[in-house]
Amino acid sequence: MQRPRTLWQADALLLLVTMIAAAGWIFSKEALAGMPPVGFIGTRFLLAGLLLAGMAWSGLRQLSRSALYRGLLVGLLFSAAIGFWVLGLAHSSHLGESAFINSLGILMVPVVALLLFGEKPPRPTWVALPVALLGFSLLSLNAGFRLEAGQLFMLCSAACFALLINANIRVVRHLPALPLTALQLLVVGVVLTPTSLLLEHGSYQLTPAVLGWFLASAIPATALRFFLQIKGQSLTTPSHASVILMLEAVWTALFSALWFGETMTALQLGGCGLIFAALLISRWRRIVSALRRSPA
Repeated sequence: MQRPRTLWQADALLLLVTMIAAAGWIFSKEALAGMPPVGFIGTRFLLAGLLLAGMAWSGLRQLSRSALYRGLLVGLLFSAAIGFWVLGLAHSSHLGESAFINSLGILMVPVVALLLFGEKPPRPTWVALPVALLGFSLLSLNAGFRLEAGQLFMLCSAACFALLINANIRVVRHLPALPLTALQLLVVGVVLTPTSLLLEHGSYQLTPAVLGWFLASAIPATALRFFLQIKGQSLTTPSHASVILMLEAVWTALFSALWFGETMTALQLGGCGLIFAALLISRWRRIVSALRRSPA
């Protein structure tokens, strides 16, 4: 049984991770003012991957050829997920709303498992999905009965992340976390940076401010975030960690309100609230379990 001190350390680390991840949305949006989306995310993950690879070099050298192939495969899925994410971010006019749409990927995980692997979803999933669908419908209604480009890209990103999580569970579950994370980030950088050079022809406007936002998104918001997340998850159970990590969308909405002065209409508030309620429903058993495990 885990000691109370260890549980509190895990909770504190994972809570910090959600705040850093949410700040990363702000850093990225600011950096996109002077960089093309795919080029930004490719170079960001390439730099972060190199930093983590330096810390995980001995572990990377010990990976078997089979493990490397599996890591590369998952890295390709990660490239698709993060590519759609950055396009959604570039087209988004409201970061808080986008963060909640992106969090739908958590709810899609059991659906993807059912469709691809025939794995029966837990019962709360069937309650959570209609609630999430209603929430997303309210967000669509806010745009006048249509999907905006940013919403569509974020929805595609959520679907890719759901596929990625399933692949992580089944393909690379038993591989060491830090070398695997470094490998995945490097794959994203190696795939998306040349893609930007081929497809994006806009000029970079690397002012000192844009370069600063880029470095903030690459170093604390990516390299440090994933390092702390791995550390926090190693101190607790996956179910306990997943409950805390759901807070990223909430922090993103709060930070974007403070930084950009974003406000939400009644439809947006209702839609985001329903999506968050759906996340809670889908994780209800884990939430109850986490509360029981928490020290008094």
